[in-house]
This record gives sequence, C-alpha cells and structure tokens, in this order.
Amino acid sequence: MGALVLLGPGSADSRPAKTNTVEESVSYEDKTLTCRDCGQNFVWTSGEQEFYASRGLANEPGRCPDCRAARRSQQASGGYNQAGGGFYGGYREMFVTTCSNCGKEARVPFQPRSDRPVYCSDCYAQVRGQQRTNFR
Repeated sequence: MGALVLLGPGSADSRPAKTNTVEESVSYEDKTLTCRDCGQNFVWTSGEQEFYASRGLANEPGRCPDCRAARRSQQASGGYNQAGGGFYGGYREMFVTTCSNCGKEARVPFQPRSDRPVYCSDCYAQVRGQQRTNFR
C-alpha cells in the first residue's frame, strides 16, 4: 500500500485554482436623452456609448453635442464672464499714476500707496530684470 501524502498551500505541488474568466460583451443600443441646457432631445449612439465605456466613463452625457461644444469653447476662451480682462474674466479697475523711475504716466491694477515705488511697464521690466540677476 502506498502512503497518503497531503500537500498544503505552501508546498511545491500546490497549484492555484483555475478560474474561468469570460469577457463580458455588452451590446449598446441608441438612447434618447434630454439636454440639461437647452432641453432638446438628442440621440446617444451605441458608438458613443462604447467610446464612453472604453474610457471608463460611467455617466451618460447631460448635454447635447451642440451645447457640449458651446460649453467647451466658452471654457477655452477664459471663463463664463465675457465682461473683459482680469481674474475670472471680470472687469479690472486700473489706476493712473506717475512712474517713480522715469516720470511717465503708468496704469496699474492696484491702488498706489505713497510709501512704495510704482513703475510704468518699461521701467518695471528693467527693475524686475535687475532683481532676478541679483538673486542668481
């Protein structure tokens, strides 16, 4: 009679259990969705759904293609407020003063104080260049 040998998880002959992995195929069908911006119905095609799934995107689009494009172009142009320059696209008040270096008129985006020098853009570039050279 032969000897009965039990092999544990750490022994050389233990093999991992086989698992059956099956690629799950999903079939997509065109869906009709409503745009949250304009309220119009639009079709989310099966091809678009496959694209979303391949990128790991789980949510359906909330905007129609036209509103998505408009939103993208608005964001690319610097924000939603188109009132003019400045932070977040808002209006920025400019103050007129005299350059402390050359005496020409200078327009600056802050209220000048008497205890600090204010430069025109040309003199500021020169002073800023000198400061950077001194710190190297």
